Amino acid sequence: MTTISLSLSDLAISLIPIGLLTALIFFQRLDLTHSILVATVRLVLQLSLVGLVLKFVFAESNPWLIALISLVMLSVASYEIMARQKYRLKGWGALRIGSITLLISSFAVTLFGLTLVIRPAPWYLPQYAIPLFGMILSNTMTGISVGMDRLTTSIFQNRQIVEQRLMLGETIWESIGEYIRDSLRSGMIPVINAMATAGIVSLPGMMTGQILAGAQPTEAVKYQIMIWVFIAAGTGFGMVAAIYMTAASLFDDRARPHFERFRKRS
Repeated sequence: MTTISLSLSDLAISLIPIGLLTALIFFQRLDLTHSILVATVRLVLQLSLVGLVLKFVFAESNPWLIALISLVMLSVASYEIMARQKYRLKGWGALRIGSITLLISSFAVTLFGLTLVIRPAPWYLPQYAIPLFGMILSNTMTGISVGMDRLTTSIFQNRQIVEQRLMLGETIWESIGEYIRDSLRSGMIPVINAMATAGIVSLPGMMTGQILAGAQPTEAVKYQIMIWVFIAAGTGFGMVAAIYMTAASLFDDRARPHFERFRKRS
């Protein structure tokens, strides 16, 4: 099976639906026209640039270059976690937590997959390492962001209840335990839903890409199963670490709350 190449004119035609949507939103006065236009331009420019960079990286297969790209991906994902929260920690607290948890979850799961499951030679082969790390990182980032946002919002809005429970003798984890469990549940629901409906409601991205590239559907299914279990593991481990680190940072060693560390996004 040969891959059908898309010309620039084909890509231009593909932008027609998003153009119609932008016009509809403009006439509906939803105040999203600028956001969609900017997002579309960024999509085209960023992916075009990434395509050129990856073409060079795939040809060179330099481990230091791959490490640099992974560091950039990790840094951007860590920032996005912090930027999307309604109530976030002041200073660099949220960024630090996001970086650490993404590193110990996404990177660890990616390393596991490369060295023990896929086993390319060398193990850091960019054709495998970069896409695998990117897919796990992006989904883990989303789960951690949702979970942390739910936790900080719940604690801030119920801070008086938390303080009263602490005064009655409860420990930190007893006073905020229900908010932690609710945050973990909220962060995992999108991943669980996607796994439960894969192949019935939708064909996941990597599987679709491999089929379009000419791979056998059965082989594409194997890779997609592997990707989703890695994503679920990375999201779960990363989110548990992020939520407990966030919760711990709101109290001192004498269990006194410091809710002034919150900053509401403007």
